[in-house]
Amino acid sequence: MKIRTRYAPSPTGKMHVGNLRTALYAYLIARHENGDFLLRIEDTDQERFVEGATDLIYRTLKDTGLKHDEGPDVGGPVGPYVQSERVKAGIYQRYAEELVAKKEAYYCFCTQERLDSLKQQIEGKEVMVYDKHCLSLSGEEVREKLAAGVPHVIRQNNPREGKTVFTDELYGEIEVDNAELDDMVLIKSDGYPTYNFANVVDDHLMGITHVVRGNEYISSTPKYNRLYEAFGWDIPVYIHCPLITDEEHKKLSKRSGHSSFEDLIEQGFLAEAVVNFVALLGWSPEDNREIMSLNDLIDCFDYHRISKSPAVFDYQKLRWMNGEYLKAMDPGNFRKLAEPVIRETLPAFADDESKLEKLCAMVQSRVEILPDIPGMIRFFGELADYDTAIYCHKKMKTDEASSLAVLKELIPFLEAQEDYSNDVIYQALSGWITEHGYKNGYVLWPLRIALSGLATTPCGATEILELLGREESLRRMRKGVSLLGG
Repeated sequence: MKIRTRYAPSPTGKMHVGNLRTALYAYLIARHENGDFLLRIEDTDQERFVEGATDLIYRTLKDTGLKHDEGPDVGGPVGPYVQSERVKAGIYQRYAEELVAKKEAYYCFCTQERLDSLKQQIEGKEVMVYDKHCLSLSGEEVREKLAAGVPHVIRQNNPREGKTVFTDELYGEIEVDNAELDDMVLIKSDGYPTYNFANVVDDHLMGITHVVRGNEYISSTPKYNRLYEAFGWDIPVYIHCPLITDEEHKKLSKRSGHSSFEDLIEQGFLAEAVVNFVALLGWSPEDNREIMSLNDLIDCFDYHRISKSPAVFDYQKLRWMNGEYLKAMDPGNFRKLAEPVIRETLPAFADDESKLEKLCAMVQSRVEILPDIPGMIRFFGELADYDTAIYCHKKMKTDEASSLAVLKELIPFLEAQEDYSNDVIYQALSGWITEHGYKNGYVLWPLRIALSGLATTPCGATEILELLGREESLRRMRKGVSLLGG
């Protein structure tokens, strides 16, 4: 049997990280077994439809490398792949009426007022449990109401007694009391199918063998299975993925600021790093590797290793992982990404190819996301005011007085230097330090502070000297002396 999986998003906005993980796992399962990966657009909820969201789905799948074999934009043998088009073709109505004929479903003509009267409090929530009122209507009564155009829905006819048992690949065998199964609506009053019914019909007609979705759908699975059984269809393999939470173990929400793929890209993360990170939200390879390309993931993905426990979205780990991708990137490709940021941050360096190249090389090994770059290099453009307390460093054995003395000694020496290229100035400065019997840190710490006004910089003192040049370096050192009271 050829494995066929699908990603079936609703075009309601940005792609949530959880939805991306569903798409990724479905893709990996199919690719690992040389199966098919389908895209189906589920747009039956017209009230939540967002203009442009379908194009966003296509773009996200392209950017992440999750190429589908069949779908609305590429076609295929089991289309249409957009549910609203399938509604127009009468597919769902036809199958719903088949269930009515089998007495596995029935027409319901109850008004909203009557439905509201059935609401009750269950575990602190207001829930409507339908009482099968319309199931007792005679065939003649149903035909009269339909002929008169009375608004109606079609409901699934679930038993109230006994149990329904189903199997999930991760959670094993799950047993549910049938008393908990409400007669869910299959066809709404507007003629559109509900999400649950359309899913079952489409998954069968499209030959889906493995269904990947969030574990919040476990409670609905018995209703799905009763539909499969009513039609006499094979039940697919279910893989329910764990919840994704934030660092406080609450469901990852839009308020977190990084709940969607688009949010993360806008924050400067690379698509391939996001895919790598999302793959590890509830799954890990046998060898516990963390940095993996999409091809690596295809090779080693085993859905049986998906965890049942909630997965924590560790933002700092994503930053680290993105940094690893940037470090491993070809320098030329990194420069294409970083150079526009550097030019905007340091306009004075914009036309100096040598300095741009050095700055790119400097930040590549240190940056985690591209928006970190301005904060790292802004001091090259302008020396901001700083607190002289940062001259004090226990390990370097420096304080404000010793730093003042060192800077006073260094200024005449550096005034005499003409060549400020890194290798030359490093050799000269190293010789001066040795000659005076100082430790490197005792001299280089106050020098770097005076040049940058920062406790941490993306490079050492001599690299800063080279990029600033002789005159600007000396000006900053004299300012340091002045701030220190010299």
